[in-house]
Amino acid sequence: MKIKVLLVDDHALFRDGMRYVLQQLADEVEILDTGSFSEGLQRVLANPDLDLALLDLNMPDSEGVSSLQFFHQRFPDIPLVVVSGSDQRDDIEHVMNLGAMGFISKMSPSRTMLSALRMVLEGGVYVPPQLLQQAVAKLETGQALNDKRSQRASKYGLTPRQLQVLQLLGAGKSNKEISRLLNLAEGTVKIHVAAIYQTLHVNSRIEAVATAHRFGFIADENGRAPGGES
Repeated sequence: MKIKVLLVDDHALFRDGMRYVLQQLADEVEILDTGSFSEGLQRVLANPDLDLALLDLNMPDSEGVSSLQFFHQRFPDIPLVVVSGSDQRDDIEHVMNLGAMGFISKMSPSRTMLSALRMVLEGGVYVPPQLLQQAVAKLETGQALNDKRSQRASKYGLTPRQLQVLQLLGAGKSNKEISRLLNLAEGTVKIHVAAIYQTLHVNSRIEAVATAHRFGFIADENGRAPGGES
């Protein structure tokens, strides 16, 4: 398998280290790296077939979250991951709302970065575990659900809001559709999705839905969960 990745960061030493990580993502990895946001935009225009884009949040020629928003609006089909020295919960919530599919701390070990990037490439969402719980605690406003399915999900560590999101994932809804149906910001949905992945120990939507069916968190196409519950 061959993938093409854009890496934009103003620290050459960090880019060199990330090259080692990125080369492990696939059998063949083409890496386009640059130290400026403006040059990064030019690279995307010349390479519209990018599979992944990694952007530093703060660079000399970048306006931070505004530049991130511009990038996502200009290239909405390219999965975007923020790689940042920041570990602030508010930064995570903000960048997820602006289109990022992942937030990776530069202090993360290479093994964690590799796992996170693979998750995003598979259509998943990644937030550092040490920050995810804080973000979820702030965002959790779901009402308690009292049916057996909800009680079972709670036993495994899923919150009522996360169960709602998981059920909609099972119905094939996109993050944008889920945000509209639950009246949540899309970034909030992404954080809940990341929490679901972490709780269920999965890396993709397909795995999350399959696990949810197996544990009886969501019903099958006939409206039944394992054991005949409907």
